[in-house]
Amino acid sequence: MSSTEFDPLSSSAPLIVYIDYKSPYAYLAKDPTYALADELGIEVDWRPFTLDIPSYLGSARLDQQGRVVESQRTPRQWSKVKYAYRDARRYASLRGLIVRGTTKIWDSSLAGIGMLWAKEQGPAVLRAYIGLTYERFWKRELDIEDAAVIEGVLKEAGARTAGFSGYACGEGRVLHDRMQRAAFDAGIFGVPTYLVGGEMFFGREHLPRVRWLLTGRQGAPPDVAYEAATPGVAVGVGEGVKVLSVTIDFGSPQTYVALESTRALAEEMGVPIDWQPFLAPARKAPPSPRPSDDRGTRHRRIRTQYLERDVMRYAADQGLAVRGLYEQIDSTSAALGLLWVKQEHPSLAWDYVKRVFDGRWQKTLDIGDEQTIRGLLVEIGAPVAGFETFAAEQGRAGLEKIQSELQEAGVYEAPAYRVNDEVFIGRQHLPLIRCLLSNALSHPSA
Repeated sequence: MSSTEFDPLSSSAPLIVYIDYKSPYAYLAKDPTYALADELGIEVDWRPFTLDIPSYLGSARLDQQGRVVESQRTPRQWSKVKYAYRDARRYASLRGLIVRGTTKIWDSSLAGIGMLWAKEQGPAVLRAYIGLTYERFWKRELDIEDAAVIEGVLKEAGARTAGFSGYACGEGRVLHDRMQRAAFDAGIFGVPTYLVGGEMFFGREHLPRVRWLLTGRQGAPPDVAYEAATPGVAVGVGEGVKVLSVTIDFGSPQTYVALESTRALAEEMGVPIDWQPFLAPARKAPPSPRPSDDRGTRHRRIRTQYLERDVMRYAADQGLAVRGLYEQIDSTSAALGLLWVKQEHPSLAWDYVKRVFDGRWQKTLDIGDEQTIRGLLVEIGAPVAGFETFAAEQGRAGLEKIQSELQEAGVYEAPAYRVNDEVFIGRQHLPLIRCLLSNALSHPSA
């Protein structure tokens, strides 16, 4: 493929997948993506996308013992990074894969150039190269910044290597860099990214939707979902689970879209839900582009625009209206109302949660107004005597305590689920949570 022929959004293959070797999430996406392609007998156009992590997630350097020796990250960025590695290891362990945290942010462009070289020599060579590079890098056994090491992997994968060193610093480097600019300009911001049928999907949780598109849109469109535990692989459950803790943010459309599937799972498993309110930072509308924008600013805008399209896509599947996406509303009063309902009339918690979310996102309820919340409490049949005092004193103190506890547990956005000591952020984890609940119910603690 020459640089002049490259189109970042189209291919002769039915499925395009962008990956980066320093992404554990892209590593975990490799096998289920190949399995889907093998099942359907289709070609996949694998493409490198070299992440510029410091531009949007800060940078850090660790020593060999995992201690931070240099950091340019905010506490929220650290929460995201730490959770990402815990989450990746959790799913990797279910497949018997090893994911060891890196001690620095690697420049993976050379490995991407090796991928372009392997790709020219056929799908078998490319598949072997992708597998070897991922497996060894995440075992900390591969220096992906060393051209000689990459050449060795190519040779082991069955590729001819004569001329690779010149390609890596010449034609291959030029092609790689032009591909990166073109992909980023076209809206690719992370990995794995899938392109199918003119639609873009970021993350392997969209594989059910990708499969649905590739097989002719038969039946209802599926929701996002990570893979559940592999049959025969045990998943830890700890003590018996008596309740499913679900962290919700009334200002989060992602939480709104997750409500029904979350409640359905809890009812299926016969486990009550403990709704925990979370006050996440207000989402901001993406700023208009300016010539002076750096890559980090552009990345945040592109990501925000994608997430807006994504939530609208899945909300439409459920027939949900999502309006006022970037309207700045303080949901503290709504959170305090939830705590009041849980204290005074717990059986009304679901009714309250659903009514608040519907009112917020259909713009029929001012959830930032305490008197409006009081009126809603009356409508659903909850007692209201003492609510104002609760909201000013005990409830506010309780809400602050919950925020601290959630942040200490590693929750940085909603929806989030807690099963014993495990935290899952996003409804894509519901299949694995079902397995955990099923095992816990089958093996209750003594």
